[in-house]
Amino acid sequence: MRPTSVQTLDPQDGPELSVMGDTYRIVASGAQTAGAYAIIDMLVPPGGGPGPHAHALIQETFYVLAGEIVVRSETQTYTARQGAVVEIPKGGAIHSFRNESDTLAHLLCVVVPAGLDNCFAEIGQPVAAGQFLPKPGLSPEDLQKLQALATRRGQEVFPPDYLTKKEQ
Repeated sequence: MRPTSVQTLDPQDGPELSVMGDTYRIVASGAQTAGAYAIIDMLVPPGGGPGPHAHALIQETFYVLAGEIVVRSETQTYTARQGAVVEIPKGGAIHSFRNESDTLAHLLCVVVPAGLDNCFAEIGQPVAAGQFLPKPGLSPEDLQKLQALATRRGQEVFPPDYLTKKEQ
């Protein structure tokens, strides 16, 4: 049976979350898409971005709307500038990205299937649109808690220097 209507979401709908110093807005959640995908609007300040991690069951695609990020994996380092697309395929490639510039980076992230949106909702702290909280320091205990949460959500988290150590 063919659907008779389309789903629409108003601008600025969706929760704004501070996730490790970045600000993410869940534009379309898995709850809204029956788990098929999620769309996340990411604002990444200078020095921001997630540490090395992997998610074997999720494909993650980034479109750089403004600014730039440095994307690292075990096999490459790539500077993704405005207009670039970065795809992390299913399978669990260890990756990270970091805003190494002095200006804000703005990304649109699509994950298939949804799931990262729930992870961000669990670890994030609600903030006002465009608000940034300081990037928290991660003690060994904090890293263990993050790894336990990640494991529950089908993710893996690696030490912050995991990929940069390999470059040296």
